[in-house]
Amino acid sequence: MGTPHQFQEPPRDLKVTLQEKCLVFPSEQTERKSLYLSNIDQVLNFHFQTVHFFRAREDYPPSAVTERIKNGLSRVLVAYDFLAGRLRLSDGGGGEGGGRLEIDCDGSGVGFVVASSECTLEEIGDLVYPNPAFRQLIAQGSSMDELGTDGNLPLCIVQVTSFKCGGFAIGLSNNHTTLDGISIKIFLENLASQSADKPYLAITPCNDRHLLAARSPPRVTFPHPELLELEIPTPGSGPDQTIPSVFDSPQDPDLDLKIFRLTSADVSSLKNHAKSGIATSNHAEVKITSFNVVTAHVWRCKALSSSETSQNPDRSSTILYAVDIRPRLDPPLPQSYTGNAVLTTCATATCKQLEESPLSTLVEMVSEGTTRMTDEYARSAIDWGELHKGFPHGEFLVSSWWRLGFAQVEYPWGKPRYSCPAAHHRKDIIVLFPDIEDDDDKRAADGRVNVLVALPREEMLLFEKLFHKFLACII
Repeated sequence: MGTPHQFQEPPRDLKVTLQEKCLVFPSEQTERKSLYLSNIDQVLNFHFQTVHFFRAREDYPPSAVTERIKNGLSRVLVAYDFLAGRLRLSDGGGGEGGGRLEIDCDGSGVGFVVASSECTLEEIGDLVYPNPAFRQLIAQGSSMDELGTDGNLPLCIVQVTSFKCGGFAIGLSNNHTTLDGISIKIFLENLASQSADKPYLAITPCNDRHLLAARSPPRVTFPHPELLELEIPTPGSGPDQTIPSVFDSPQDPDLDLKIFRLTSADVSSLKNHAKSGIATSNHAEVKITSFNVVTAHVWRCKALSSSETSQNPDRSSTILYAVDIRPRLDPPLPQSYTGNAVLTTCATATCKQLEESPLSTLVEMVSEGTTRMTDEYARSAIDWGELHKGFPHGEFLVSSWWRLGFAQVEYPWGKPRYSCPAAHHRKDIIVLFPDIEDDDDKRAADGRVNVLVALPREEMLLFEKLFHKFLACII
């Protein structure tokens, strides 16, 4: 019942040796052009990284897989030409601070790295554990310097690492201005189709970022408590200067790291308990989703475990979480829209409210944050970004990788054994990610969720106690 998952001590060194690195270019000539980046894209100038593990297959040895991925990547870059481009500042149009970020689709290429590990997948242990050593499976931007990138790093780097057992991992590092979680999944589906030498893409991407351009003139028609305006110094000449944000602050190594696994029965109990409370309050429009109930439960535990709460129980706690705006706009965005089409929303309550309110009330608050994201609210937030420089601001962010479906992508050599983001050791980010599928019961994993929490030791002890306490009250 929501217990911390016990892991054997994972290896701290995967003994990875780099064998080859190069740039991969589109297989066909692409048009030289500039790609407009929306105001959502603008504040996400940092790399996010994922690892995808695969079992060994005799008919697909790592060398064959590497060649297929390299060729498939070259083919898919014709449709995703912006991934082979480079960030730059436009000549103007950015107001007092100068130009704004855009992508120069110049065909400079994406990074490609081939590596090998002396470990087997079995020796690595439980793939669910966010082992910091997994970063050895993801090429870092600095490794591309010797390929003549002149400091303007590739927007996408792919690393294929073979293990001693014949299994392998694909590590992806993407600049977040290029793709969000939903569009990276579609990119992977297209990469899989091209690696299988199919004559067509699985899904045709929509690359028109002007669909999320600010209105002219901008109209901020709502207050946006989830956004904090900053005084930004005049940017320099390079595109790597970025706005600091909750998404990209330094990791803290002096934190306890634990994963709390909620079974499908736990999630169902949370939902049923919330439904009973909603039914008695006559708020039938509240959405009782798995994400909403897990987020409400985590919010209460995180806020009440903070050292600040014991000193001031009446303090306010603000939780941030992302909403996909594709279906919420009028007209809706294409599902295949490649840019960032998620906006951060928030819910705020005092810690006293979080402690004393029933779960249904907290779920209602989380649901209201999502419901608030209408077409007009989303357009207002985008217009806010045209007038101000800032970023989402709250006590902590819930980052959900739970339903993105990376592990459901079918490659020529099969689906990944497991896909996960690179390890987070951040007090201000709690990550929800899927469980590994059981060979004998694949449906069971779909309802389970892992909650990754990083906190100072004393706060972690209290978080764990509260996590069990509030869960036990409803089961």
